[in-house]
Amino acid sequence: MSDVTSSYILTPELRDLIVDKIGSLQKENTLLQQSLREQQTQATAENEELFLELLEVADALEALLEYLENNSEPSPEFISRLPRSISVVNRKFFGVLAKRQVAPIELQSNEPDFNLCRVVDREERTDVPDQTITKVVRKGFVWRGKVLRPTEVITAKSE
Repeated sequence: MSDVTSSYILTPELRDLIVDKIGSLQKENTLLQQSLREQQTQATAENEELFLELLEVADALEALLEYLENNSEPSPEFISRLPRSISVVNRKFFGVLAKRQVAPIELQSNEPDFNLCRVVDREERTDVPDQTITKVVRKGFVWRGKVLRPTEVITAKSE
């Protein structure tokens, strides 16, 4: 085998162009790194805000549980207020979800849309047509147009 040595001759214009391109790439790299740091800082702040809001929901639930643990026979007033208290906690929780664009799936029909629903059981029914949703077992949710969790349903089955 022969040893072939290649040499490249750079004109001053080509050298200046390469130096300019390298400088541009370094500037772009610096800007991208700065943008990434800003996005990471923003994501961290958003996560912290979410966690603090969820902790408020947890605090409300913990207060209810603590009262029940410390009062083996809750007062009639507490029992009568309990559904309303739980409803407040539930609304607070769904408010946290809504703030982050997590929304419940609204079914448009009594027949399951398999893009939004998962049939978890079937029950024999003669009063409704086959494949009709007879019960929603668990709500489904979407986030920014993507199904996070499909709605779980029970449908009718003809005999």
